Amino acid sequence: MSTKLISWNVNGIRAVSKKEEFWSWFENTDADIINFQEVRADIEKIPKKLLKIEGYDTHFNEAEKKGYSGVGTYTKIEPETVIKGLGIEELDKEGRVLRVEYPDFTLFNIYFPNSGMEAKRLDYKIAFCDALLEILVELKNQGKNVVITGDYNIAHNPIDVYNPSNCEGKSGYLPEERAWLDQLEEAGFVDTFRMFDEGENNFTWWSYRTRARERNAGWRLDYFYVNEEIKDKVKSAEILDHVFGSDHCPVSLELDF
Repeated sequence: MSTKLISWNVNGIRAVSKKEEFWSWFENTDADIINFQEVRADIEKIPKKLLKIEGYDTHFNEAEKKGYSGVGTYTKIEPETVIKGLGIEELDKEGRVLRVEYPDFTLFNIYFPNSGMEAKRLDYKIAFCDALLEILVELKNQGKNVVITGDYNIAHNPIDVYNPSNCEGKSGYLPEERAWLDQLEEAGFVDTFRMFDEGENNFTWWSYRTRARERNAGWRLDYFYVNEEIKDKVKSAEILDHVFGSDHCPVSLELDF
């Protein structure tokens, strides 16, 4: 059975829901599972039109802090289990993780922390990433199939940023952050987009401040990773840079079990 998944940092679900291009995309997508990050709204503040979408079950994990962080998953496939967070109290207050378990795979929809100006939150981010990796490896060792998607807030390699030399020392391109993605791959997880496209100028985020999208001066921060045991089930992985509405664009993955 083929399953199509989408991931998109919408940069505020209330703001994006006011944009015609968002609804044009949403009403025409053929995705079975849609994952949003940076929802930035409590459930009671999410537009009712977005809480009940015909054909989809909706699940959200919100931050304790109002108007901050948050993730949401829309699914046409009934999950076996939905788990909020990593199960670690100090890492789960910001509503960054939804774990949705299906018969064929476990899906993690994640809005990874930003390491912040002058790397003020780098320690928190690495603690979050390390705790996640421990869970992923444990599931993999149990023979579970795992899909990890979302806004990682990390550009992995020089090819993943517009101007690598200018990005040195910047949040999202710090050595410690990039090294964690190395660890993820060494642990047996695969960057699905790079299975199909090893080229340059493939980005998923562009700064609003510099009209970067017009120049395609971006960063690749949004990923679908899977455990290596199911990479032969991956039929496609794309960057949907023709879709507008946020400073990020969606990314997609198609699996065939």
